[in-house]
Amino acid sequence: MMPNTQESPWQGIQQVVVVGLGVTGLSVVKHLQALPYNLTIKVIDTRPNPPGLDDLDGTIETHIGSWQLDWLLAADLIVTNPGIALTTPQIQAALAKNVPVVGDIELFAWAVKAPVLAITGSNGKSTVTDLTGVLAKSAGINVGVGGNIGVPALDLLQQECDLYVLELSSFQLETTSSLNLVAAAYLNLSEDHMDRYQGMLDYGQAKQRIFMHAQTAVVNREDKATNGINPEIETVSFGFDEAEFGIIYQNNKEYLAKNGEALLGVDELSLVGRHNVSNCLVALALLDCAGVPLENTYLALKSYTGLTHRCQLVADNGGIKWVNDSKATNVASTLAALSGLKLDGCLHLLVGGVGKGADFSELAPILTELNVKLHCFGQDGDQFMALHPSAKRWDTIDQVLTGIFSTLQIGDVVMLSPACASFDQYQNFMARGDAFTRLALQYTNPIP
Repeated sequence: MMPNTQESPWQGIQQVVVVGLGVTGLSVVKHLQALPYNLTIKVIDTRPNPPGLDDLDGTIETHIGSWQLDWLLAADLIVTNPGIALTTPQIQAALAKNVPVVGDIELFAWAVKAPVLAITGSNGKSTVTDLTGVLAKSAGINVGVGGNIGVPALDLLQQECDLYVLELSSFQLETTSSLNLVAAAYLNLSEDHMDRYQGMLDYGQAKQRIFMHAQTAVVNREDKATNGINPEIETVSFGFDEAEFGIIYQNNKEYLAKNGEALLGVDELSLVGRHNVSNCLVALALLDCAGVPLENTYLALKSYTGLTHRCQLVADNGGIKWVNDSKATNVASTLAALSGLKLDGCLHLLVGGVGKGADFSELAPILTELNVKLHCFGQDGDQFMALHPSAKRWDTIDQVLTGIFSTLQIGDVVMLSPACASFDQYQNFMARGDAFTRLALQYTNPIP
């Protein structure tokens, strides 16, 4: 996939075609222009009015609205957007002519000088990436965080960083062959992107590419799909038993632990949900691999409230927690939020919106295990009413919070995890989550 040279990967490259604009494509062009090589850069985007077109330097030749195969076949290097499948006929035609095809992460690999940590997986990779960066910063490390989340990887190179933390999608990994990593984490594998892959094996193999040049592999003991790597690579695992990075019990209290040694009480975390306990273990494992003293991260770990709209603790007034999980737009996401949820009081769960024809009956078993009051709102709120005896019908989130506020007690959790899309009442799930947060803060004091 990359130029086969033993010297600089740029040796013999003059004609470079960038396929796909947007934020990532612009970062690629900017990076190429800054290199000390005499490169001729061209851009192809099949969209009629691609984002970022107006931001291109006037010296860059562009072809917009369709493919330009002649450019691809004449190129010395093609840098493609991760949203474009390698099976695209035009890309396949270039590969057949032995034109190297890479992505922005491969260019990052050619240029980066500082150590790198990377995270992939079907679920949770954004939270782990963000959390790892926050903890590294709290330990005094000048860290750059990006990739598939936030800042494009190539733009991070403009910062003077001691450590980089990257979220990598399977699409990005397909075009990455030489990324040296201090440690790489593969969180889990579940069905996704089947329009792009031939099946789960194909999808999983794309994610396994993260370990190609990793010193240490961080894998999930409870998801064997994350294993199967080169046995010569050192492996560190995480899970909910006592091995390696895991969970131990002391004096009836649960602790995050390393090799059976307690690190931090689970009840001290601000993050909500069992999946987030796992995410904390991964972040600690990665930083341990990078030589970061874990004791320097505990204060930040306790105060971390998560990414916006993803099991995010937005307020805590007198022991009553308000959690924005608006990004839970399907049943699987809400199940993840509820799985292993520890409660000292009652869970007030807000569900509803546009159901998209989903079968919500999968939620019934876990609801029976919880001390829960179910609050059903929005267009398809009626579809939740049979799931639990406590179910009550409302029209809006505002009505729910106004109606329940006077009944809340210490230990209760108010969680928006709708299992539905938002389009009946909001522009998107972000607007829905913002509305929940604003309303919650009207009744509470924000987290200090």
